[in-house]
Amino acid sequence: MTHMEVIIERILPGGLGLGHADGKTIMVALSAPGDRLRVRIEREKGTVAFASIEEILSPSEFRVEPPCPYFGSCGGCDFQQLNYEAQLQAKVEIIRDCLRRIGGLTNIPEFEIVAAPNQWHYRSRTQWQFDSIRRRLGYFESSSRRVCDVAECAVLVPELQQSLEKLREEMNQGSLPADLRHFRAVVGDEAVSIASDKASITRPTGSDSSPEVTRTIGGETYHLSAQSFFQTNADLLPRLIDAALAETSGQSAIELYCGVGLFTIPLAGRFARVIAVEDDESAANFARVNLTSAGLSTTKVANQDVGDWLAQNVNLNEESALHGPVDFLLLDPPRAGAESRVIAGILELRPRHICYVSCDPATLARDLKKLLAANYTVKSLIAFDMFPQTHHVETVMHLNS
Repeated sequence: MTHMEVIIERILPGGLGLGHADGKTIMVALSAPGDRLRVRIEREKGTVAFASIEEILSPSEFRVEPPCPYFGSCGGCDFQQLNYEAQLQAKVEIIRDCLRRIGGLTNIPEFEIVAAPNQWHYRSRTQWQFDSIRRRLGYFESSSRRVCDVAECAVLVPELQQSLEKLREEMNQGSLPADLRHFRAVVGDEAVSIASDKASITRPTGSDSSPEVTRTIGGETYHLSAQSFFQTNADLLPRLIDAALAETSGQSAIELYCGVGLFTIPLAGRFARVIAVEDDESAANFARVNLTSAGLSTTKVANQDVGDWLAQNVNLNEESALHGPVDFLLLDPPRAGAESRVIAGILELRPRHICYVSCDPATLARDLKKLLAANYTVKSLIAFDMFPQTHHVETVMHLNS
């Protein structure tokens, strides 16, 4: 196995450090800009080598001692080796790199990254992996399907840490079914919802658990469960919503990938007609409940695949649900971004104003390139550090036609 010395120049999208040595481009996990390292080459692809740290010869000024005992084994966090300011700067550069290299954006606007109020104990939604044979409960190891057994997670909110401890007690007592593979959990205002991969409904654990919970964000109440997608960092959600909606208002709006309605409720208060689209049946039902609870029952939620819905509604004429042109379209797709046919459908609709909320700068940039080619222009960009101690970052981009 090859060993070499390398100096880390910067952090790349995906969180790996970049260096060059012996005519090769070296990608090093868990490194910091300015580190001088002795690394072990794990695999090579042409002139690119992927390496792990064998010895820190000279640490970067940005390097700190990771406080989590599982760091390096657990695949959940990959930025604990960086001080917080360096984490934020790395995320800004990741966004810029993706927009320039993938999106072809030559004039990237100046933008702010909003720091997380809590760098630790912020995560209010999570998924734990379970290995019944080895009796392990935690997260997958990095680039592996092996389960890293975690007794205490430094990024979980206290309520989820308590739920993890209760599940671990059940595991140690042998009372967890052997065919379970994972648990999902989300914190509500007064309880925790936990769902397993084998249960048809959420699986409450402990007296403070409930199959369904409510969460109050920005004065609005959302019903949800562990099986529903919901943003993981509640501290930043009011600002995220404000950034996504900005000063928008008008006659008609469409929201794609609406989930349980995080953006739908405030959207419905600003536009005369709103249609929200969500393919997950449970999430769509929660969105309807949340709209009704907010007194916004005229807003329509379509429980349908987003691409299919767009294919059926690209010509919004007098017989359509919106009766005319679309003033505003908001999309918040999963990490994989929007499908090509979704972007094609959006371009057919030709909304005057688009807001793209993204948790992956690379897929945002990929989709942005198509929107720019169709003569949309970037109006604004802002980033939110929704995931401290990881390379992940949330962005909100506004575009005008």
